[in-house]
Amino acid sequence: MLPAERHRAILQHLHARGSIRVKELSQLFDVTEETVRRDLHMLEEEGKLRRSHGGAVRVDEDMTNEISYLIRESEHVPEKEVIAKTALQFIGIGDRIILDASTTALHLANVLPDMPLTVLTNSLKVALELSGKEKIEVISTGGILRSSSLSYVGPMAEDSLSKFHVNKAFLSCKGIHTLHGFTESNALQALVKRKMIDIADTVIVLADHSKIQVQDFTHVADAREVDMLITDSETNEADLTAFEQLGLRVLRAD
Repeated sequence: MLPAERHRAILQHLHARGSIRVKELSQLFDVTEETVRRDLHMLEEEGKLRRSHGGAVRVDEDMTNEISYLIRESEHVPEKEVIAKTALQFIGIGDRIILDASTTALHLANVLPDMPLTVLTNSLKVALELSGKEKIEVISTGGILRSSSLSYVGPMAEDSLSKFHVNKAFLSCKGIHTLHGFTESNALQALVKRKMIDIADTVIVLADHSKIQVQDFTHVADAREVDMLITDSETNEADLTAFEQLGLRVLRAD
């Protein structure tokens, strides 16, 4: 196992359990305890955990326990990839679109062809991913950079968004529910996504099955404010029908 893969696995265990001991990690990964201590030291330097006597504990950045980008990047990857490829059919030459700071939007940025297009984003990683595509104009919102999501939030980001108008917004979420709507785990992220919805003609939510009929901490928008939901084949038919009854166009990517 490569160090980067081991680091991701350590963070996944910490997210699930809250704490873990050096000896357990040594046995789990079949490496020396000294190697584990070096791993923990590096992750602590990056602010991703806090070392404790004999192990490490999870760092909860705020009351909502937002999962770090490193962990989210490794979750439901095949589903996010197929959702991103399905979303491509709704992007045309000359469009002006928003991509948020979700890992699913990053997958969409990755598969976007190099064509005349304007992309407005609050994601540092999306901006970097698109920087090598010469025909795509990338506009970053700026603002306060959140290390846990590598995204810009706060009044500067919201004010920047308010100066634009886009054809389509491609957003993901922590949960989308027929009754409770589009929700996020962090209030600052929710305010930015609310502004993204306000300036878009069409709102397209990219959500794998783990986010369907889930309610998280902060309300962003009612489900009826979403025009289209693209999800994966694991989402059950009854949930798709429930969203369609609210007026959403629903696509299940295969």
